[in-house]
Amino acid sequence: MQNNCHLSVLIHEQAKKYGEKVALKYRDFGSKEWKTVSWNHFSNMVKQVSNAMINVGVKVQENVGVFSQNAVQYLYTDFGAFGIRAVTVPFYATSSEEQIRFMISDAEIRLLFVGEQEQYDKARRVFPQCPTMERIVVFDKRVKFNANDTSSIYFDDFLKLGENFPRQTEVDKLYGEANYDDICNILYTSGTTGDSKGVILSYGQYYAAFEANDKSVPVGEDDVVMNFLPYTHVFERGWAILCLTEGAMLVINTYPKEIQETMREIHPTCMSSVPRFWEKVFVGVKAKIDTASGFKRALFKKALSVGRRHNIEYLSHGRRPPLHLQMEYTFFNKAVFSLIRTQLGLENAHFFPTAGATVSPEVEEFIHSIGINMMVGYGLTESLATVSNDHLGEPYTIGSVGRPIFSIQVKIGENDEILLKGPTITRGYYKREALTKESFDEEGFFRTGDAGYLKDGELFLKDRIKDLFKTSNGKYIAPQLIESKLLVDKFVEQIAVIADRRKFVSALIVPDFTMLEEYASTHSITISDHAALCRHPLIISMMQERMDTLQQGLSSYERIKKFTLLPQPFSMEKGELTNTLKIRRNVLLKNYAAEIEEMYKE
Repeated sequence: MQNNCHLSVLIHEQAKKYGEKVALKYRDFGSKEWKTVSWNHFSNMVKQVSNAMINVGVKVQENVGVFSQNAVQYLYTDFGAFGIRAVTVPFYATSSEEQIRFMISDAEIRLLFVGEQEQYDKARRVFPQCPTMERIVVFDKRVKFNANDTSSIYFDDFLKLGENFPRQTEVDKLYGEANYDDICNILYTSGTTGDSKGVILSYGQYYAAFEANDKSVPVGEDDVVMNFLPYTHVFERGWAILCLTEGAMLVINTYPKEIQETMREIHPTCMSSVPRFWEKVFVGVKAKIDTASGFKRALFKKALSVGRRHNIEYLSHGRRPPLHLQMEYTFFNKAVFSLIRTQLGLENAHFFPTAGATVSPEVEEFIHSIGINMMVGYGLTESLATVSNDHLGEPYTIGSVGRPIFSIQVKIGENDEILLKGPTITRGYYKREALTKESFDEEGFFRTGDAGYLKDGELFLKDRIKDLFKTSNGKYIAPQLIESKLLVDKFVEQIAVIADRRKFVSALIVPDFTMLEEYASTHSITISDHAALCRHPLIISMMQERMDTLQQGLSSYERIKKFTLLPQPFSMEKGELTNTLKIRRNVLLKNYAAEIEEMYKE
């Protein structure tokens, strides 16, 4: 049963209900040992943070920065701030010094919480450039402070300022004054254009989002929920707090690269993720099947066919499978699919919300076919995540992003733009009145910038309107659609389609070098480095053949005619990716201008 109370008191109200039941599972920075936190302890830690914040002078609706990867201290800080009506401003742990300097100055942050050494060092370097900054609080007690640093303290020492709740009378008063118009978070989103803007999220938006999601997202108090995406990401933030309102246990994954190992240790029932996670699962499973014996390959092919018919041709359309198909599926589910799920750590799989980018239909079909409930959805920071999502146990269409949540109005405007109105939509951008005004139409609908359409109650995406390319032949190209088709290939790690004002479609491709080196070894291709591997005629020929196969469903004008293999991945350091790993095409066009022009030479 959901407890959708004000976030200032949520943890304390849940502690009254659940007491010593485990609320959180986490590992200390650098540790492999899992620890647990009860709801009662969670509540006490949050109160301690609230008291400490008042002791260091944090005011009502003051902006407090959090620059860290996921950690148990992050949750204590967030909810401690909510308890005194402060605003938390999350930064991605991978943010550059330039980004955090801008956000600290724009939000006029005095108090900044940081995670590990990397975040501390960046914060210290920008400290002199940020006039409002007064204090840094460090989560990881292994961090070495600068010799001249008199402004930083460890989180454990910060907590001592709130020991025995010396300011609880004031905190209790603030609980009573908390309201749904207060700002809860400011989430800065750089986007693919590089323009940084702070999205205002109110407590009222959270309340409306939780109310709506409770009707379509069946997470409950028996679920074990892995937190994989950064808490800075609105999808993970909204999802994680929703799970807390439902009494579920959160498992905090601090280091994203360890997620597969962590899943096998924890056996989560639910986890939100972006499509790239499931693409890697798809590629990994298929690679193992490709190297298996002929009998095993045939068995898996048959199992996948049965899984597809049972879960997609019947269940996804709301139809009951015939008895013989049910019996076949039961056999293959136990003999084949359960083994795959066990390898992933998903023996207890319930459902898995997925959003943030285009989901390849091939990947979506595969995940459903092996008995994992992928719940595809769509949302934005400005809509506090969910706009639409699949509903577990109800009909869905492969390729859609589900049905709009009950409280939101969706309208399709000019150029097929998706327009939104409802209580989960932001009031605007922090200190950006002109941008806020132009982001809404005359009827008060928010302009998403995404193109799409509604069919039989489901929402389908086409592409970002600004990302649509027009070739010199007048044809419109949706690059993300093409990219999603090719990212399912085991040899493709990253891809960027080039087409705008060009006579044909080309692409920059970063290969998966582990797979490519293995291929080279088995085909007697001698290599000296990645650059030489990318230039080798046999490698290019093999990649061309795979590209041709994957593009068979595309129109001729949409197909990639030429591509360049790159020896180095796209990176945030070079400005080529956002913090959410979306491609910044304008930066790629500049950084790889020579390689692109070479593809278009006569």
